[in-house]
Amino acid sequence: MFEKVLIANRGEIAVRVVRACRSLGVRTVAVHSDADARALHVRLADEAVRLGPPPSKDSYLRQDRILEAAAETGAEAIHPGYGFLSENADFARAVRDAGLKWIGPSPEAMEKMGDKVNARANAVAAGVPVAPGTKALRDAEEAAEQAAEIGYPVMLKASAGGGGIGMRIVRSAKDIKAEFESATRQAESAFGVPDVFMEKFIQRPRHIEVQVLGDEHGNVVHLYERECSVQRRHQKLVEEAPSPGLSQEEREAIGLKAVALAKHVGYSNAGTLEFLYEDGFFYFNEMNTRLQVEHPVTELVTGIDLVQWQIRVAAGQKLTFVQDDIKLRGHAFECRINAEDPFDDFRPSPGPVRRLRLPRGEGVRTDAGLYEGWTVPAVYDSMVLKLITTAPDRERDLARMQEALRGLELEGLTTNQTFHEALFAEPHFRAGDLSTRFLEEHDVLRPLRQSTDEAARRRAAALVAALKDRPGGGLAGVHLAQHLPARVRRSAGARDWRDA
Repeated sequence: MFEKVLIANRGEIAVRVVRACRSLGVRTVAVHSDADARALHVRLADEAVRLGPPPSKDSYLRQDRILEAAAETGAEAIHPGYGFLSENADFARAVRDAGLKWIGPSPEAMEKMGDKVNARANAVAAGVPVAPGTKALRDAEEAAEQAAEIGYPVMLKASAGGGGIGMRIVRSAKDIKAEFESATRQAESAFGVPDVFMEKFIQRPRHIEVQVLGDEHGNVVHLYERECSVQRRHQKLVEEAPSPGLSQEEREAIGLKAVALAKHVGYSNAGTLEFLYEDGFFYFNEMNTRLQVEHPVTELVTGIDLVQWQIRVAAGQKLTFVQDDIKLRGHAFECRINAEDPFDDFRPSPGPVRRLRLPRGEGVRTDAGLYEGWTVPAVYDSMVLKLITTAPDRERDLARMQEALRGLELEGLTTNQTFHEALFAEPHFRAGDLSTRFLEEHDVLRPLRQSTDEAARRRAAALVAALKDRPGGGLAGVHLAQHLPARVRRSAGARDWRDA
């Protein structure tokens, strides 16, 4: 086992890795930007090294500084978490070339599966079903030809993409040229690679992903699937395991397909294969060659600590279990609590944490990177904590998550907690009737929005009444209104608070 691991990340995932290392008796090195000098992962780690100014390009993406930090502190391995450099094969190779261990798949496996076109080719070779599609397209003319052959609607995707960036749905021939050019520009800007390919657009699929885990001795298992269909602009909001939409036969079949593909590319460590599922058919979508945000739900229903096993595998240990040993135990949900205002188009709302009370109790887990007095920076991802629950079955887990959401107290910044509360009360969600279009088809915030708007109107009227007879009251109202949420100002029914 390693003696010291450097964690090349921040926030809740860095905290999660610190705790996994501690449970294995491994010392940790945190790295941080100036914005994170007082962050929780810095406070918990055994050592900490400054990387640079707040922007990621000057800190968490500085490969040279991270390698220098590992050398300065005597770290033997680097855990990349997720995001930032976690799927950068060049960095993984640089870590290896520096004589350190990369806690993740080999750079060769990452290259085989990180590029979506290569991943499709490997899936086909391993006998894993894919949607009808193409290789990287040369130009808009080829895109038009291929779209006509596949049949509209089609989906354009960035070959090196992720998180929905560079994706375009094209529904007719008249739009293909403009959408192709837009997708290539965005791919070039986001990933430095303009390559775009095309797939048949699956109209109302479930997003099903299979967790795999392999060691460096050729052993690979799957840890069953997660349902990640509730998304906004291709960003996941809620995950659960197992999926309420699969039969046991389908569950086992897609798990074996995932293992076959992982073995085909020589994959070790943790990884996730994503599929689109519709009308009984699975289509391979992509592989995430890293730990996923939603890994806790898999841990809770299998009893296997994925982060500990990432570290153990990287240290050369063999898996101590085989596929038949892995059994599903109950159900688990995860809610991503983001610093966003769901009533203002989910606009990011970072700020100070004035009060924090995390829910406790049987079957409740929180993975967080914040504490009272900490100010959530505006320069990074908006997720501030993950609320995870488990229960013997989905129905009881729905109730447990609702109770946990009610018990979460996070004041000082606006979060999407109210969205999750509304979602877990929504009848279609409770019934498990899910697809990636769920939030397009169901306005889960509508009941809350109506009641909130009415309450805001009452508060606005009371404010105006209280101020109108005071000297300078109108001006005071304008000043106070500037500090109210936009949704409250809008719901007052006035274009301008001077009018009110």
